[in-house]
Amino acid sequence: MTTDDLTGGREVVVTQARSHTERGILRRWVEEQHPGAAVVGIGANGEVPSALGEALHGDDTVIVPARVAWVTPEPEDGGAVRKLAGLATSAVMRMAWSPLHPSMARHRPDAAHVVAGEPATVADLVSRFVAQESGRPGSHGFTRFVARQAVLACDRAERRILGDRYKVPRRMVEQITSSARFPALVERLARQTGSPAAEVEQRLESCLHEMAAVQSPPAIDVFRAMMGPMHTKAWDVQVDESGLERLRELNKEHALVFLPSHRSYADPLLFAEVLHDRNFPRNHVLGGNNLSFWPMGALGRRAGIVFIRRTFGGDTVYKAAIQEYLGHLLAKRFNLEWYIEGGRSRTGKLRKPRVGLLRYLVSALEDRPELDAVLVPVSIVYDQLHEVGAMAAEQRGGEKKAEGLGWLYGYFRDQRRHIGTARVRFAEPFALRRALDDAGPGRAQLEKVAFRVCAGINRVTPATATSLATFALLWAQDRALTLQQVREVVAPLADYLEARGIPVPIAELRTRHGLRMTLDRLAEAGVVTVYDGGTEPVFAVSTGRHHVAAFYRNGALHHLLNRAMLEVALLRIGDAGADEDIVEVAWRELARLRDLLKFEFFFSTRREFRSEIIGELDLVDPGWRTRAADPADVRGALRQAPLLVAPGVLRSFLDAQLVVSDRLVALGEQPMTEEKEFLEDCLGVGRQMLLQQRLDRADSVSRELYATAVRQAGNRDLLEDSGAAGAPLGERRAAWLAEVTAVIHDLGRLGELQRARLEVVLGSGERTASGAVPASPAVPPSGAKQRAEGDSGVAS
Repeated sequence: MTTDDLTGGREVVVTQARSHTERGILRRWVEEQHPGAAVVGIGANGEVPSALGEALHGDDTVIVPARVAWVTPEPEDGGAVRKLAGLATSAVMRMAWSPLHPSMARHRPDAAHVVAGEPATVADLVSRFVAQESGRPGSHGFTRFVARQAVLACDRAERRILGDRYKVPRRMVEQITSSARFPALVERLARQTGSPAAEVEQRLESCLHEMAAVQSPPAIDVFRAMMGPMHTKAWDVQVDESGLERLRELNKEHALVFLPSHRSYADPLLFAEVLHDRNFPRNHVLGGNNLSFWPMGALGRRAGIVFIRRTFGGDTVYKAAIQEYLGHLLAKRFNLEWYIEGGRSRTGKLRKPRVGLLRYLVSALEDRPELDAVLVPVSIVYDQLHEVGAMAAEQRGGEKKAEGLGWLYGYFRDQRRHIGTARVRFAEPFALRRALDDAGPGRAQLEKVAFRVCAGINRVTPATATSLATFALLWAQDRALTLQQVREVVAPLADYLEARGIPVPIAELRTRHGLRMTLDRLAEAGVVTVYDGGTEPVFAVSTGRHHVAAFYRNGALHHLLNRAMLEVALLRIGDAGADEDIVEVAWRELARLRDLLKFEFFFSTRREFRSEIIGELDLVDPGWRTRAADPADVRGALRQAPLLVAPGVLRSFLDAQLVVSDRLVALGEQPMTEEKEFLEDCLGVGRQMLLQQRLDRADSVSRELYATAVRQAGNRDLLEDSGAAGAPLGERRAAWLAEVTAVIHDLGRLGELQRARLEVVLGSGERTASGAVPASPAVPPSGAKQRAEGDSGVAS
């Protein structure tokens, strides 16, 4: 709409000027574009002079907002340093101190652009005010409303120059507190808390000011310029461009809630740059206030980061503030972003999702039946991370280093070295209301939605060359492999993943040069040791770096999980007696494994899982449908498989469960009282068992894996005697230990079969006389004698 469409009334140009220079530019523009119009200036931040209220007379009076935007083109190429310098220049131009404006106007007159917002009549503004804020047109509140609308109209006009990447909220707290909803919210909270309404209103407004991001284009550019070194040099970035374009279309109608995986402190910075470079609106990123220290806090808040208290217990007012703020952002179609795992993955796998923020989002939708939100699972995966070493140290029992200026300096220093590629991919988005309906009512509703997000992330996470190379080296345990031997393990993995339609880096895995570069990068990072003093170089995981290698390996394990479980089930079928239904044996074994691993991995629904397993069987033995079921045929399929992945995929997690179940058995009938002390005990015993070779994998000695195993024990009611399970607590704990031990023994048999087949790769010469699958002994009994002897098939 233009002023030509609003005929018959006088014009009032509402200007926002920060200096005498800007006022002069705007005055000349008004004389040329709106001769005879009255000019009323408001503060650059929307401060309201009395003259504006006096000008708002006559329903047909046309209000024209205008201001000056200082814009310089952003460099498209020239390297990271030039780009960051360009960002800094652009930011300085936009937020320059007003005394510098005369010099800027003389030397860069092309940088000063007058942006005019969409005009509106006073009658139109009155209608909007009454609909949105239930106010009286003659009140001072209407004058403030017109000033806010002028600022917002100029923001929209400025975005036509700067792009949607600079869509920023203005005066959000004032909008919320002046809305028709706010008095009712205050009254409800006053009844809930028993506090006076005035006190509740003051606390609620204070909480909103504490969390609300106050974005501005200059601050966004300063933040990007300062934080760019945390990611621009470390990684090249590959982006799912088609997925992002689909999201752009969705964003025209719906607010998007991006839920990325979380592996690095750099995740939100890198993802923000991906969106910015593609002219996508900047997200409001919800994060913990542990990162709100200076200068991160001051700059981050102005660049869209919403710092949330990490704990707020029963603070009803603070919870209501979060809910109201999220609902208001959705209503204004501002996009959100948070990391559903609640913290960086310490193992390379997705962590259990936390549903706290999701719960507030759902509550916000319940209060606004006309709104919906589209959830977008996002996978961010890296070839390497500088911070993995510190996270691995935490898993071995070290303490997490507190964030602060010293930490920030060290992080910047580490990020100067290039370490590969970061890949950003988008899973299929889905509407939150529909997902809630699909999940059904009940306590598990939000968990089902969160698990759907995590399953989506896993589906689109690519297998990297780093993850497959570390899989091969950890699979070989402490043996060093030649380059060709690494290829012999990696090649069938890549073939299998390609057959499943999972993206793999062909150039890095299919050529000697590409694979050697991958191993050399790992060696440069200290993860891999290269010995080249013999006839040819050999590669092995460096001493003490197994947790780091496992972090990279674990990023691909979800793609191999069903295959690994099927291999164990086929092994059990091969042991089946003539009178057993081998189909029933298979599904029983798969159900048992799924239950053992349900806290480590995200599984599909049971119906989808059955379909996935049948698809895996088609890959293992394409002709299985045409033959009568026979255990001998199943053993043959295992022998002919090019690679058995079960030991490499499952053993670390079962080793961790072995330690936890062993320590619970040692408690007898006593409850586990202090989890922290119990985990420390597990770490000590785990190290001892590793030295005794009762454990197979050094990376299994992990605080995070032990904590997950404790959750498994809690789910089985093994932490204390609740009296509801029937059998004595010690007996049930021993049964879990026996179950884990039996699966570990099966993995050992599969590992022996694999080593026999690949004796050329390992040069070990170890195999059975016939090459057949070793027979399965009876499940060993549990008890003190078994644990003292370190027997029962614990070592493969």
